[in-house]
Amino acid sequence: SSDLMAYSIYLCAGILTWAFFSEIVSRSQSMFLENANMLKKLSFPRICLPVIVTMGACLNFIVIFGLFTGFLILSGNFPGPVYVAILPVLIVQVAFSVGLGMILGVLNVFFRDVGQFFGIFLQFWFWLTPIVYPISVVPDSFRIIIKLNPMTHLIGAYQSILVNSAWPEWISLLPVSLLAIALIVSGRMLFRQR
Repeated sequence: SSDLMAYSIYLCAGILTWAFFSEIVSRSQSMFLENANMLKKLSFPRICLPVIVTMGACLNFIVIFGLFTGFLILSGNFPGPVYVAILPVLIVQVAFSVGLGMILGVLNVFFRDVGQFFGIFLQFWFWLTPIVYPISVVPDSFRIIIKLNPMTHLIGAYQSILVNSAWPEWISLLPVSLLAIALIVSGRMLFRQR
């Protein structure tokens, strides 16, 4: 029973945070196309669009994650002081999601297939991230591919906090943090070209 509870928490930690990432990226990739008329008629900074998308996704996530936290408290599975580590992990995740979303959003304006291709790619990406299975069940030869996935380390950090009540391996979040910065900088540059 306690194993089942641990797996349920493990699953929720992965699925809720993946859904948050997926919402930002999916909505960002179509934001320019969906608001094309408004962009032509009104003069406002284009950066407002990713901000609005991100704020909306954050609001949804806060509500759902708040309910999940309430469940952890009521079921006696609250991780304790390490819970505060969720905030820096969340910041890295939002930066990564926004950076990737901005680049896809701009590319989607010029190459309409980007959106459809990415939708399919996102399905595969989900299964290449240890969300429904622990990384320990992955064969060694395949594990290197899973570890190259930036979302593996982000989701792993949440699972570490929420399932094991342990601080995440901060060093493992360094590559994804640098990647997030690179994506945001590239996204901004692409934005200016538009």
